[in-house]
Amino acid sequence: MAQRPSRSLKHEYELYVERETENYKESVPRSVLLTIGDEAVRGLADAQQFALTELLLCEEVDKIIFKRLRLPSHATWRKRRIKLLAEMRRPEHWGLSPSDLMVRAVQAVSSDSRVLVAGAEVETPALYLAANGCDVTAFAGADAVQRVLDAAQEAGFAERVHASAVALESFTPDGPLTAVIYTPAAFRGLSTAERARVIGVLQSATTDGGVHLVQTIAAGKRTPASLDELRRRYRGWDVTVDDRTPDTFFARKAV
Repeated sequence: MAQRPSRSLKHEYELYVERETENYKESVPRSVLLTIGDEAVRGLADAQQFALTELLLCEEVDKIIFKRLRLPSHATWRKRRIKLLAEMRRPEHWGLSPSDLMVRAVQAVSSDSRVLVAGAEVETPALYLAANGCDVTAFAGADAVQRVLDAAQEAGFAERVHASAVALESFTPDGPLTAVIYTPAAFRGLSTAERARVIGVLQSATTDGGVHLVQTIAAGKRTPASLDELRRRYRGWDVTVDDRTPDTFFARKAV
């Protein structure tokens, strides 16, 4: 998967410093902040800063906190971040195998792709895709949504990962999708007609050559969307059921 230029690492570093600084301010008693404020005033006075403004004082306070936290310089942080980004692009980092159908499927899409993930276990695919430059929208239960957002924030992908607890049948794509990954949980409680409508909406929003990956349940168990039903819904698409993962349904839209 070719990489698109990420947002400025300098900007990302500034956000990192700001987040760490604000977290510190929220974690200490007010008396500690007042002490730091007094130290900042003395420092500005020693520097013969006559025009003492609130902005200058805030900046000085942040500088003092930066030193107290021993935050890394931009150069040091940048080296670490580039190394970590390379590691997070590897499927193994997320407990995936390079041979997994999902990994092989997304290798064929560009890194600026828009991907929808829905159903159970959305966190791993959402973060793996975001690490590889995709813009990801995840649909899951409220608890799972918060976990995804927290994990994306922690990994530095907050701008690439969007999550919602809104039911998939209420979703209308606001732009083309390159890939859709879902499990039967995304259709829980829907009738056959409702499932057909949702799948149709997602198919219409998918670009030519785009892919749908459906994690089904092993044969012999009841599923909201059976393999036969999926084959009917994806008539005209290039459909594959991998022998190594017979519970996974893969379809590519004709170009």
